Amino acid sequence: MENSSLFQLCQTTRGISAWSNSDGSGFRFVKNAELKPDAFGTPEWARDGKSIFCHDLDNIYHIDLDGNVLKKWELAKILTDASMNSGDRLSISPDGNTLLMDVDCGSEHERKNWDGPQPAIEKLDLSADKAVRISGKDDYVWEPFWLTANEFLCLMRKEKENEPSIYRMSLDGKNPKLLVKRARTPTASAP
Repeated sequence: MENSSLFQLCQTTRGISAWSNSDGSGFRFVKNAELKPDAFGTPEWARDGKSIFCHDLDNIYHIDLDGNVLKKWELAKILTDASMNSGDRLSISPDGNTLLMDVDCGSEHERKNWDGPQPAIEKLDLSADKAVRISGKDDYVWEPFWLTANEFLCLMRKEKENEPSIYRMSLDGKNPKLLVKRARTPTASAP
C-alpha cells in the first residue's frame, strides 16, 4: 500500500472494520447501505491503501473507505461456468492492475474424497471485464496469494491426496512447484 498507515481489515456482519494505527486507534467502519450485508466478503486492500476489493455471491466491488462503490463487476458477466462462495479469496497484484480469485467451477468434475465443486483460480485484468482461468482443468486449486509480478502461492490438492499443499504457480498455470506438503493458508509479505 502506498503512503498509508492503514493496516488491518476485519469482516463483520455489518460491513468492514479498518484500523489505521497499530495501537488500534483510527478505527473506521466501512459500509454502504445500498449493498447487501454480505457484500463485504473477504476484504482485500487495494495497492493505493485507500480502497478495498470485496465480493458477495453476485459481484466483486472496488470501494473507497467511505463505502462508495468505485467499480463493480457482475460475476455472471466476467466468469464463464463458475461462481464464488462466501469464503473465496481475492488477491490484488503488486502493480494493482490484476485481481486473482478462487472460484467454484460449475461443470461436473467428480473426484474421490472431495465434496463440492472443483475450485479453480481465475485472473481479472481490472481494466477488462472478463476473467480468465489460469489453473489447469483437472487441478483443484484455491486461495491465491501474489508472490511476485508473475507468480502466486496457492493451495492445491492432487488427485490421490487427502490434504492440500502449498504450491508456487506462474500466471500461465503451468509447472506448479510444491513448497510445503499438507499445509494451509499461504501468505507472504507484500511484494
